[in-house]
Formats: sequence, C-alpha cells, structure tokens
Amino acid sequence: MRFGFPGFLPRVVRLLFPPCITATLYLYLYPLFHGCSFPRPARRAPDWCIEALNGSDSNGGPLCTASHALPTTAPFRLLSLGDPQLEGDTSLPNPTGPAFPSVPEAWDGILRSGSIRDALDAASHGARELVRSDVPRALYAARKRLDLLGNDYYLAHIYRTLHWWARPTHVTVLGDLLGSQWITDEEFERRGWRFWNRVFKGTRKVPDSAMAKGEDGKLRKEVLGQEKGWEDWLINIAGNHDVGYSGDLTKERVDRFERVFGPVNWNIKFELASNTSSVEAFAPDTQPESPELHLLVLNSMNLDGPTISPDHQSATYAFLNDAITRSRPVEDRTHLTILLTHIPLHKRAGVCVDAPFFSYHAGYNGGGVREQNHLSEGSSKGVLEGVFGLSGNPAAPAKGMGRNGVILTGHDHEGCDVWHHVRQEVYSENGVAPEWEALKWEEANKAGLVGWDGIPGVREVTVRSMMGSYGGHAGLLSAWFDECLGEKGEWRVEFEYCAVGVQHIWWAIHIVDVVLLGLLAVSLLIFLWKQLRSVFKGNSEERAKIPEVKRKVL
Repeated sequence: MRFGFPGFLPRVVRLLFPPCITATLYLYLYPLFHGCSFPRPARRAPDWCIEALNGSDSNGGPLCTASHALPTTAPFRLLSLGDPQLEGDTSLPNPTGPAFPSVPEAWDGILRSGSIRDALDAASHGARELVRSDVPRALYAARKRLDLLGNDYYLAHIYRTLHWWARPTHVTVLGDLLGSQWITDEEFERRGWRFWNRVFKGTRKVPDSAMAKGEDGKLRKEVLGQEKGWEDWLINIAGNHDVGYSGDLTKERVDRFERVFGPVNWNIKFELASNTSSVEAFAPDTQPESPELHLLVLNSMNLDGPTISPDHQSATYAFLNDAITRSRPVEDRTHLTILLTHIPLHKRAGVCVDAPFFSYHAGYNGGGVREQNHLSEGSSKGVLEGVFGLSGNPAAPAKGMGRNGVILTGHDHEGCDVWHHVRQEVYSENGVAPEWEALKWEEANKAGLVGWDGIPGVREVTVRSMMGSYGGHAGLLSAWFDECLGEKGEWRVEFEYCAVGVQHIWWAIHIVDVVLLGLLAVSLLIFLWKQLRSVFKGNSEERAKIPEVKRKVL
C-alpha cells in the first residue's frame, strides 16, 4: 500500500494526539496526579483529651470539647522553594564578544597583508577558525540561551502550577535565587528582571510596610487569614550565590540584593483569628494570649567567620538577639517559631548528602570563609539554644524542652530532613553539657525521640532544589493550632514534597506538542487546499458544459 504525504499526515496526527493530550494534562495537573496538597490538620489526641471529650479533665488541661474542632485547612500554608539559581552570561562563551570573531580578524589580516598570497593565507586561516571554533561556539551559545529561556519557564511552571493548585498563604525562596555572587551589577539587574517578570511573574517582594515596627518598637503583628497580599509576596532568603559567604559578603552585594529582593534579616508575627482559636474553656480573667507564629528571616551567610564585613556580621547577631527577646517565654507552647535561612545547621557526615566542610580564602584575600556546607557547631548550637531555647540541662526553663518550632533551609540541593536533639540524661549523669545530635526525621520518629521528655529537639527541613536536575521539588509546610495538646494548646507543623520531574520531561512534552500543532496546521492547510481545488474544478466543469448546451439548443 502506498501512502502519499497528505494522506499520511492524518494518521500521524491521530497517532500523536492521545499521548500528547495525556502528557500535557499530566504536566499542567501534576499536583493532582501526585496527590500533592498542603498537609491537612489532623489530631493526635492524648488520653486526657479523649477523657475531656467525655466531660472530664484529669490532666489539668483545657476542656477539650467538640467545639474545638480543627480547621479543614491549615491557617498557615508555606510554599517553600529551594535554590532556583538563575544562570546568565557567566554560563555563555564570551557573552560580550562578537559571535564570529574570526571574521573581523581575517578581514584585518587581509587589509594588513602585503601580497595576494598573504591575503589568501589570512582568509584561509579565518575560514578554518570560523568552521572549527566560531560556528560550534555560536551554536553552543544559541543552545545555552534557549536552555536558559526554557529553564526560566520550567521554574515558572512549578511556581505557577502549585500556587494555583495548592493555594498557599505564604511563599518563600530559600536562597540562591541567582547563580553567582560574582556577576556585575548589570547582570544582577538582568537576572533580577527575569526572576520577577518571568519565573515568578505576578509576585513582588515583601513591602517595607509589612516589616515595619510600631512606634512602641514592637513587631508588626497580623492575623492569619485576614492579612492581604501575602500569597503574592515572595519571602526571599539570601544565599551564597546571592551575597557570598562571609569571606565574599560585601556591603555592595548586600545592598543590591536588598534593593531587588528585600532585606536579608527581618521578622514578623502572626496570630490566629479569634474565631480560629476557641477560648470558651477559660474564665475571662485567665484567657491566654492568642496563639502566635513568629517568622524569622535570617542571613546565615555571615554567622561564621572570619568575615571581611564585621559590621554586617554584628548586625546579623544583633538581629538574632533582638528576635530572641521578642519571642514569648520558652514555657509558652502557644508560640511557634519558623526560622527561614539558607545554610543548614551542623550535622555529622552521613546524615545528609553534604558533609561538614569549610574552606577559606588566602590571607592576602582577607582569609574569610570561602565555602561551607553547614554552619559551624558553635553557630548551630547558638541557633538551637538561643532562638529555640533548647537546652541539655533539665534544670533550664521549661525543663530545657524549648520553644515549639521548625527550621527551613536550602543550600544542599539534594535536600534533607532531620531532628536536632540533645539527650539530657548525659548531663544528669556527669554534669557535663551533652553534644547536639542530628538524626533523620523518619528514624527519629521510629525511635520515639520526637517529643520525648528529656530529649529536647527541633526539626530542620533542607528543601530539595527546584532545579530540573533535582526533579523540580517544592515543599508544602502546614502549621495549625491544636487546643487539645498541652495545657493551653500547641502548634503542629507538617511538611510534604511535590515534584514535577526532571526538566527533560517539560522539554519533551512541549516539543512534541509543538510538533503536533505544526502537523495539525499543515493538515488543515492541505484540507483547505483540497476543498478550494474541488470548488475551482467544479466551477470549471460547469463553465465547460455551457457551450455544449447552447449547441444542442441551436
């Protein structure tokens, strides 16, 4: 059987159409296919709460009744995106030079030549360089520019799809927004434009008014569910590729980051709406403060030293100390601290993909930190014991159990989920402060370490990168208040991942879709052409019959 080209096209279209439609639906509805959603509030009620539901209160806690139903969706839903690392001219071969440098060089050689032979040699050499070097380099540059464009839209697809599907209340990018701290100010502005106008189109940085303190010096406090604009404001964290490590971090780099993406250190408080948290069980004069969520954005790039910018390091530590004083007492479990920063806390080798690592610049370059995988043990301990009030000493306030909270970090593109904890029994036995340990979150849960008396701890989630080579991941963090926990109720936090898949999937589906649309267009043109031909042919035949009819009449 012979197939003509026009007749073969419809068969190809019919063959490609079903898989194309299926793949495209998957790509644009992948959260549905993967069952992605923010974790829903769920209750793990203790025995006393179950008793309270029957009218008793054997543990001295609030009367837990049916009116204390959990909300159907968490009041705080944070879409967490790690390390997009927008590349640019640094990934292109000679981006500011001519596309074919051998052409002007050959022309100059011809003009300077003293004889026809020299001119021919210059032209021949230029032709060889054009074919061997310029053309391959130009093709590579064109492919790379297309790759950069596609990568922007791939990242945009992740944000846009999850923002539409999951409906977060807040969004954060956990550092390394750009791909290099060494780029020029002009390139920084270009990548910043791509960030806001292509990857995260429709969003903007958190306005200064949202971070402003009141006249009394107190932090701004907003009510969850009633604040406006946060779902479209990006909480941007400074990473090493944005401002540099402490050996690279300069005032100029911090200034340009803050101008384009927002402050490197700031914090804000949110509280539950009155109708979200029932206080009917308490007498009017003993009603507790509304449950509070304290959000901290921390520049961890200069927590460790040596640093070439001591003033910025001092500002970071001053911010940390101020944030600690603004937190509620460690005994108050109605307070939740969420720390957003870039560099993960210290943990021994083997717990996560990245092991502890530090390198330093040479002395003549300032001797500052050049690269690090984790914060140092000392800085990590300061965060755990200072920000969260955790302690290995059982005689510390709240028995050393510290504040309720969670840490979100980036930097390690592979991602990690750990439980930082300390065993107070070691202190009790010999009076020596025990060392901090880190265990994978699942292992800590299976071992029963999470929430166990005498083992203070906090969860740290290093969010896997949203870059295509790491599967296009995004983190979905939910926080809600459960009044059936503790004496006055406690916050609960859960975290899930959602991934679209490697960038090749995005490219393949769109390429096949474009091919299919092209085939459909060609098929339509062929169909119209056939229709027009049949119409013209019919008219010609009618005109040819007219003389024959006239002759018969005569």
